[in-house]
Amino acid sequence: MVEKSDLIRIDDYRWEIPTSYRDDMRVPVQIFASDALIDQALDDKSMQQAVNASTLPGLVERVVVMPDVHQGYGFPIGGVAASRYPDGIISPGAIGYDINCGVRLLASRIAFEEARQWMDDLASALYANCPSGVGVGGSVRLTVKQLEKVCREGAEWALNNGYARREDLERTEEQGRIDGGQPGKVSTRAKQRGKEQLGTLGAGNHFIEVDVVDKIFNPEAAEAMRLQEGMLALQIHCGSRGFGHQICSDYVKDFQSAVKKYGITLPDRELVCAPLDSPEGKDYLSAMACAANFAFCNRQVLAHHARRSFEQVLAGKVPDWDLTQVYDIAHNMGKMEDHQVGGETVRVCVHRKGATRAFGPGFEGLPETYRPLGQPVLVPGSMGTASWVLTGTQRSMEQSFGSSCHGAGRVMSRSQAKREVWGQDLREQLEEQGIAIRAGSMPGLAEEAPKAYKDVDEVIEVVTNAGIAEKVARLRPVAVIKG
Repeated sequence: MVEKSDLIRIDDYRWEIPTSYRDDMRVPVQIFASDALIDQALDDKSMQQAVNASTLPGLVERVVVMPDVHQGYGFPIGGVAASRYPDGIISPGAIGYDINCGVRLLASRIAFEEARQWMDDLASALYANCPSGVGVGGSVRLTVKQLEKVCREGAEWALNNGYARREDLERTEEQGRIDGGQPGKVSTRAKQRGKEQLGTLGAGNHFIEVDVVDKIFNPEAAEAMRLQEGMLALQIHCGSRGFGHQICSDYVKDFQSAVKKYGITLPDRELVCAPLDSPEGKDYLSAMACAANFAFCNRQVLAHHARRSFEQVLAGKVPDWDLTQVYDIAHNMGKMEDHQVGGETVRVCVHRKGATRAFGPGFEGLPETYRPLGQPVLVPGSMGTASWVLTGTQRSMEQSFGSSCHGAGRVMSRSQAKREVWGQDLREQLEEQGIAIRAGSMPGLAEEAPKAYKDVDEVIEVVTNAGIAEKVARLRPVAVIKG
């Protein structure tokens, strides 16, 4: 296990594990963390996983670790690594099982004080209209052919079928569609799992949350995002459901033979990978794009149901009950991007697992209104604690492959949380704080207790003081919907 004495402190918010730590490391590991957060990071296997990841072929510059890091499958959750194209690798475990798990934020002109009396009704409507739970089907049941269209079109499918506005797509990462999705590279089993799950929330740490904008830090950026202090906002956190999970499972299994075929030596078989330009690597990239497009479409359909819920409950009771999209951003994805490496522009595949893209000002892929500001970065907290809206910076492009944190980060496993937290007690505590709760099960609620997570405000202090993101607004929850 990595010890604190093995780390080199770069400054107040950056640490490094040098390549001298282990002979097989190809690049160093750089960690963004405060003193308290680095101690928490050393409590599990996440630092050892980051060192293992640094041995992957084709990596450039460094493996980056965010302050919300915790142990994952092979690769730490909160990790970023860039692999040179075309001679580098793609690793499903370094992207995650829930491909394109991400966050969507919508803003409103609804004053919380005007709508406070209807929060219980709103929570109930969201819970009824946005199906949640393990294996639950949604309101949009697809044929296999329709699912394959979603795989190719992403959120565009939702637009063409009445679940989206054009502006929603413009304010979504990659406009809600990753090129290259080929349904033929997806297994029959994955398609069977996915065709009934469009427009569903799932379980685990996925949620829909009604928030109030608590404080504005950057008025210019907040105005561009239509965020106003005291007004309601809505977050949707979910991904590609069983569809993406099955795709990851299929390729993790297939890549066990690929590493032998290409002579790749790994310190952990959970890091199985294939060369980017190999048939196996290309197949996974195509299947991953299908899952990513499904997830963009899934969050879009949920946004449609959320708008419907707000209208059902608040129409005629407040002046304007509409929800406008702020942004939708992924935090489990492999993206082909150009970055500066050793003074040269290099094409790389950036693996972000539990890390979100945070491109700086001037990025052409952003909507025109956001381009001078930098990419919106959405960082949900744990249930009952604050969430944050940030923007990416030029420093993030230089230090972290244009990446930032994605949440608070676990400090307690789900099983430990269920042992230490009684779900009904937690529900009562949250409701005493003025948070309406709708949950499918009390054990599931206990898994996501605030004490199971790091302090999100401290995580935000690290990324903003390190200069890889800037504060825009802080949100606090008033209603939470979980599977």
